[in-house]
Amino acid sequence: MQIRCALLTAACVVGFFTASAASAQPADARPPALTDAEQAERAAAAARASGPGTGPFAAIMETDATLANHVVYRPANLAAMGKRKLGVMVWGNGGCRNDGASARHHLLEVASHGYLVIAPGGIYSGPTATGRGVDRVPDAQGRRPAPATSAADVRAGLDWALAEGARRGSRYYRRIDAAALAVGGHSCGGLQAIEVAADPRIRAVLVHNSGVFTDGNQPISGYTVSKAMLLKIHTPVIYFLGGPGDVAWPNGTDDVKRIEHVPVAHLAMPVGHGGTFSQINGGAVAQAAVDWLEWQLRGDRAAARSFTGETCRLCVVPGWTFEKKRLP
Repeated sequence: MQIRCALLTAACVVGFFTASAASAQPADARPPALTDAEQAERAAAAARASGPGTGPFAAIMETDATLANHVVYRPANLAAMGKRKLGVMVWGNGGCRNDGASARHHLLEVASHGYLVIAPGGIYSGPTATGRGVDRVPDAQGRRPAPATSAADVRAGLDWALAEGARRGSRYYRRIDAAALAVGGHSCGGLQAIEVAADPRIRAVLVHNSGVFTDGNQPISGYTVSKAMLLKIHTPVIYFLGGPGDVAWPNGTDDVKRIEHVPVAHLAMPVGHGGTFSQINGGAVAQAAVDWLEWQLRGDRAAARSFTGETCRLCVVPGWTFEKKRLP
């Protein structure tokens, strides 16, 4: 397995230390006003062309006529994979929005390592956007409408992938590894990932900049969550948090403390609530996520070195903090 420099040297992560951190605020409150620099970065990210990822299988983003209201990421040339089967990751979008392209740089990077990745919604951002998604804009009282997607929408991607793997005539026929299934998500989508993690078919979980609310409140209109959801996770889980400046920091770190029945890891990086999703190839977070998937789903020992041992690759990056329970 290729060792990715983003996990090894301080020089590779300088750009991540300059990422703006989100101000501490209630999880569903109005976001702080963006600075001119932040607005410029958002605009640049929106216009940035999607790359094929750095993995061995150049990836594409598309919609599929057999799966309504979802975006699919996959290796462009499935034949190039030979006898190797696709792992599957279903994804919950940030804000539980219906923009399945909102994390496209990150998801294309994952797909380029031999994964079929599925997110609910349409291609509603980036230079190839085909429309505009539903924004959960607060009203004058600060209340937001119900999320545009649900955990059921995320799970629908999993059902579809497995069905396509068994359907003669599908491009995915006999190409899906039914034992290599994962769920991930960002922010509100991370809560959807925690909910879908209860599915017995799931084998790995990735929670990005998220966590169940510590005070029991339900600030997301139309979506009820509780810490009891954590008890239904039955596989190893990793939390990626953006440091104390991440609005999800209190919730996510509390989740990690509470999870005692399955292996759990927590990677803290000083990148705020937005992670590195808008960066080329998904930035450092995508590289770490790929290693987690490769280790958990494929048993890749080289990928495991990012997480195991006293001098694990994630353990020695200046400014990062890596913690784990029940992992080697």
